[in-house]
Amino acid sequence: MTDVAVVSGSKSDRSVVEKVLRVLQEKGIEFDEKVLSAHRNPRELEAYVKETDAKIFIAVAGLSAALPGVIASQTDRPVIGVPVSAKLGGLDALLAICQMPPGVPVACVGIDNGENAAHLALRILSTKR
Repeated sequence: MTDVAVVSGSKSDRSVVEKVLRVLQEKGIEFDEKVLSAHRNPRELEAYVKETDAKIFIAVAGLSAALPGVIASQTDRPVIGVPVSAKLGGLDALLAICQMPPGVPVACVGIDNGENAAHLALRILSTKR
C-alpha cells in the first residue's frame, strides 16, 4: 500500500517535488510520484485519484494552483498543497490553495516548502483512530 501520492502540475515544479521526496525517502515512506495537470490532464488525474491506494496526497502547484483543490474535490483522503513560486512569488498559488470552499479542505504549507508538506504527511500517517 502506498502511503503518499506526490502529484505535481508540471515538470517545472521538480525542484519543489524533490524536497518532498527527499524527506519521504529519508523516513522510509512508500510513495508514488506523478506529473498530472488539473488543466491539461483532468481525466488522467481523476482516474489516478480514484485508482491509487495512497493514504495522503501532496499536490505541488504554481500559478492558478488548482491541482490540490481538484484532488480534494475527488477524494476524502487528506490533501496537502504546496504552492510554487512561479510568477507572483508564489502568493497567487498560496491564496488559491488556502482559500478552498467549505467541504473541500486542503492543508497548505509555505511557498516552495516541500519539506514541510512531507513532514505534515508523516504526522498524519502517525495518527491512529
